[in-house]
Amino acid sequence: MEKNKKPVIDYDKIASQPSFQQLAKKKNSFLWTMTFIFLALYMLLPILTSYTDILHQKAIGDITWVWVYSAGLFIMTWGLAHFYVAKANKYDSDAKDIIAEYEGGRAK
Repeated sequence: MEKNKKPVIDYDKIASQPSFQQLAKKKNSFLWTMTFIFLALYMLLPILTSYTDILHQKAIGDITWVWVYSAGLFIMTWGLAHFYVAKANKYDSDAKDIIAEYEGGRAK
């Protein structure tokens, strides 16, 4: 019966570790930066099409810059998604190190 008993995890102690706080700060900085870039580029499309003529010029044949910009937004979304996955894998690895650090300190 005691073999199935899981150790009690002190989440407050993990959250107070400097390595966890550094990871949380790094992750939040990354997420806010990516969110700002994503929203700024998306909101720029209606602003540029509604209030300027910049994107209404022909880029290639009858295709205007609106289509080129819009296609770029799709490419940007894919790029950001792949970049996010790569960063998330790194953050997961860092979180495992923090848990190992906690378990090492708890065992002492």
